[in-house]
Amino acid sequence: MQDLPTAAELVEAVREFLDRDVFPILEGRPKFHTRVAMNVLAIVERELLLASGVDSEERKRVSALLSVENDAQSSLLELNESLASKIRDDTLDASREDLIAHLRATVADKLAIANPKYID
Repeated sequence: MQDLPTAAELVEAVREFLDRDVFPILEGRPKFHTRVAMNVLAIVERELLLASGVDSEERKRVSALLSVENDAQSSLLELNESLASKIRDDTLDASREDLIAHLRATVADKLAIANPKYID
């Protein structure tokens, strides 16, 4: 366990410094690249704050859809690959309401991290 500031707080501080002190005095290409860097830092900040809870909920939903124990043996990537395989080979009906609800929730969670403006 680390003391304060947290990784998310450090990323936030750098992003705010760029936004407040650097971005306003730049022009052209450096200004554009600074805006890109600030957006990247905002994504990293949201991921640090949200990812573990989002991943945990996704793992629960995928495990339920696959009818497997929510164990730590399989990575979330492996569970998602198995889910995709079952959808592809029609072992799992793609029109199931619980599957559709899972996919909607997963997309919303990913957008909350990548770019919350796209959720609406």
